[in-house]
Amino acid sequence: AQLKNGLDWVSMILLIVGGINWGLVGLFKFDLVATLFNSVPVLRDIIYTLVGIAALYGVFIAFRED
Repeated sequence: AQLKNGLDWVSMILLIVGGINWGLVGLFKFDLVATLFNSVPVLRDIIYTLVGIAALYGVFIAFRED
């Protein structure tokens, strides 16, 4: 699939951030997002939600007809 617009790019960046965060959690039990934003739980939850939405959108990108 090809990244065609700004939403595609933002989604890909969020997927990369989420993937790196999960890799850190899996390897080192270190949650970077929680570490950076734990003082603002609402912001932390928004980031987690946006990463989840980006993952769903990523499924759409993967199967989109180019």
